[in-house]
Amino acid sequence: MAEHRIFGTSFASVYPHYVAKAERKGRTKAEVDRIIGWLTGYGQDALDAQLENGVDFRTFLAQAPRMHPSRNLIKGVVCGVRVEEVEDPTMRDIRYLDKLIDELARGKAMEKILRGD
Repeated sequence: MAEHRIFGTSFASVYPHYVAKAERKGRTKAEVDRIIGWLTGYGQDALDAQLENGVDFRTFLAQAPRMHPSRNLIKGVVCGVRVEEVEDPTMRDIRYLDKLIDELARGKAMEKILRGD
């Protein structure tokens, strides 16, 4: 499936697009990092190391310290795909991250983006 090509894409190559999308809407890199940390359990130093190492998406998610147990509360459509219906667990986690960044860029409050955490 074409969407699985992203597995081999380095997370570091996509990360600047997440930050740029947020910053265009008046949000910050720190907020993007907080969302990534919430979803994956990466602290700032570990996130920076993953970015520096250029790991691909599959590795980035597989090595995540702790995928958030409430991530299944993330619902909605990203790129025409309903995230909760994505069958492949890795692809679903990628779509969850995409959805959270979309919510940030749309001005949603951080408490709501982080599902009350």
